[in-house]
Amino acid sequence: MLPLVRRPLPALALGLISLSCVLSACSQTPTLRLGAVFPMHGPQASSAREELRGLQIAADLTNGDGGVKGRHIEMDVRDLETREAAPKAVGSLHDDGVPLVLGAYSSQLSIPAAAAASSSRLVYWEAGAVADRLTGEGSPWVFRVGATGSNLGDNSARFAATQLAPRLGLSPSQTRVAVVWENDAYGQSVADGAVATAQASGLQVVGRTTYDAYKPDWTSVMAQVAAARPDVLVLASYIPDGEGFRRAMLAEHVRVGAMIGSSMAECMSDFGDDLGPQAVGVFASDRPGGGFNPGALGAIGARNYARFAAAWRAQTGDATPDEEGLAGFSAAWALFHYVLPAAHSFSPGDIATAARQTSLAEGELPNGAGLHFATDRAHEGQNLLAAAVIWQWQAVRHSVVVWPPAYATGAPAMVPLPA
Repeated sequence: MLPLVRRPLPALALGLISLSCVLSACSQTPTLRLGAVFPMHGPQASSAREELRGLQIAADLTNGDGGVKGRHIEMDVRDLETREAAPKAVGSLHDDGVPLVLGAYSSQLSIPAAAAASSSRLVYWEAGAVADRLTGEGSPWVFRVGATGSNLGDNSARFAATQLAPRLGLSPSQTRVAVVWENDAYGQSVADGAVATAQASGLQVVGRTTYDAYKPDWTSVMAQVAAARPDVLVLASYIPDGEGFRRAMLAEHVRVGAMIGSSMAECMSDFGDDLGPQAVGVFASDRPGGGFNPGALGAIGARNYARFAAAWRAQTGDATPDEEGLAGFSAAWALFHYVLPAAHSFSPGDIATAARQTSLAEGELPNGAGLHFATDRAHEGQNLLAAAVIWQWQAVRHSVVVWPPAYATGAPAMVPLPA
């Protein structure tokens, strides 16, 4: 994953990581030791720490409720900054006797971490990464609660067909769609989902363009987009290249009816902060963060979201949690409150069996998702009831959820996209 820049690191982050460990070690309560791998230093650390913060809040609240079968959760967190380091980090946790590893924020880190856990017959529980490949290897040890890249691309195409085409005065068959993506596992997943659903919805897919996020040739990319003459543009990027794409688009006077970005860039606060008025009007397909319509939640989901939001506010001072924090909390809450209590034992095999047998209705998890893991080899371990939404920047540094209706706090606006 490329750097997600200029998010300040929380001053108490390192203390946060070990809080449950300290509390557990200082009491007589038996502990359940679980592993975690996240990039704790380097350019990915700030957002990864937010996801880890959500996970840790879930552990703290669970321990406050009495733990899991009377055991307090103790998190053993290892720093993971490169894919090459994944086998050693996961191997060290295996040697220390943990049955399960949570991680890892970045698809580029999560894929090798999941592979290492599978090789060691440990459960791998993904808190945030979206690349399809993570749950596309047919491993019975790998589980992901959140959305895939294909889910986010599918979300973009359905939004284009049902919401944007009518606002542009077009039928789906008249609507021209171009898909642009940075060429790694995450970008490819989003693009594949967008193209497949666009074609199934009767939209015209008129352009498919890839680029290197580290060395983008915006002149070439913009020439290809302009030649395709799309009504709707779907972009899968990270923050630096997403900002560069939008600036190049404006500089080259490339006009589209609507632009839909993705979870690793256009929905992030840095994108809005850095671009200011140039971000206004841009949509983003993403996992839910704080600020969505609470009507999307059932009674249990609403109660647990309120507990999480209160703990988040107490730790950060922020009125609502960000999407990384909510993703981490929801994934961990599903594990700590539903799967682990149902496991016959805390062995990896029994945890995996309990996960496959757990089923929650949509709205029961704090981000509005349900829980039901796929068992077919092509999607094994993927939550089939994961949640995804569409955001839009509707003013400088101000975004709202506009779709689906159950999550929406506003309506789509500025279609066509302002120049």
